[in-house]
Amino acid sequence: MLTIDLIEMGLPKAHHYLLGAVGPRPICFASTMDENGTPNLAPFSFFNVFSSNPPVAVFSPSRSGRTGAHKDTYNNVKKVDEVVINLVDYSMVEQMSLASSPYAPEVDEFIKSGLTPIPSETIKPYRVKESPVQLECKVIEVKELGENGGAGNLIICKILKMHVAEHILDDKQMIDQEKIDLVARMGGDWYCRTDKNSMFEIKKPITTKGIGFDQMPQEVLDSPILTGNDLGKLGGIESLPDETAVNDFKLVELSDLFIALEDDAKSLEIELHKKAKTFLNDNNLDAAWKTLLSFNN
Repeated sequence: MLTIDLIEMGLPKAHHYLLGAVGPRPICFASTMDENGTPNLAPFSFFNVFSSNPPVAVFSPSRSGRTGAHKDTYNNVKKVDEVVINLVDYSMVEQMSLASSPYAPEVDEFIKSGLTPIPSETIKPYRVKESPVQLECKVIEVKELGENGGAGNLIICKILKMHVAEHILDDKQMIDQEKIDLVARMGGDWYCRTDKNSMFEIKKPITTKGIGFDQMPQEVLDSPILTGNDLGKLGGIESLPDETAVNDFKLVELSDLFIALEDDAKSLEIELHKKAKTFLNDNNLDAAWKTLLSFNN
């Protein structure tokens, strides 16, 4: 592996390595206002939520890598400690990018980008009408991480109110992950889109305890067919099928395979592992395990 000392390397390359490695990063499209009421709109991908109770979001407008100067967003929240965090979907990504241009502080990015400012209910900065989710926030702390170019400034925000567009809600009034169509930043000029084709589900083991790798038969761990992801899925089962269940499955589902390869144990094991992988791809964990365990039954 390539080993990198980010400090010794220097800012420009270190910055590119970090952004290329850590992604996709959600985008905070921050709407702020200076003490004279001048609006500002700028996107930041050093951003996430870090607490639900209280609801807290954090984003970081870093110092300029070229000049070390602070961003207008940082300057604004130091004077008016409020911000709207607007989430960015695919339908507005080009306008968001345009708003990131290095305009002077007195320039209104709402006008430049063609986005629509609408009043917030609890704070002064405007929301972006086109954004599918808008978070009205009170800035509770600004933590400066350094004095040189590229240094971050953590803007820690308490979310006061959340606005969600109705067209992204499901029938339970929850946000539908197939409708929200968010975009996120990658390295360089690259973005990604969270549509149905790019998403997949993994059930979280909140209350279940899988057997784990240490409880799997060695011949399964040594499989030339199953990947680490496959083994991770197999390890999520809470208990292995018993011998009777495996034999019943073998007679009904696998008998043709056993008959065809009864004189070639090595090929039989390979084919069973391939069949188990097919079951795993269909999220049929029980059938996958019965298939794997049938070889020695």
